[in-house]
Amino acid sequence: MLITVTRSGGFTGVEKTRGIDTSQRRDARELEQLARRAVPSAADSFHYRIAVDDQVFDLEGPTLTEEQRELVRTVLGEGA
Repeated sequence: MLITVTRSGGFTGVEKTRGIDTSQRRDARELEQLARRAVPSAADSFHYRIAVDDQVFDLEGPTLTEEQRELVRTVLGEGA
């Protein structure tokens, strides 16, 4: 399994991406289980891209905060 994580933002705006291939790791089973638990399954949920001036945010339906839900409902004019 290939697991890749990208971190961006912060004060300096530096992006860091690193991936690992679990096939040759002694802790492969644990890492793969961790990855499956850490990444929510949202195949049938809505995906949202919210742009506020020049900032863009990509969000998944199940992880929206109440404030994000309210913003989506207000802007789209429908439930979120």
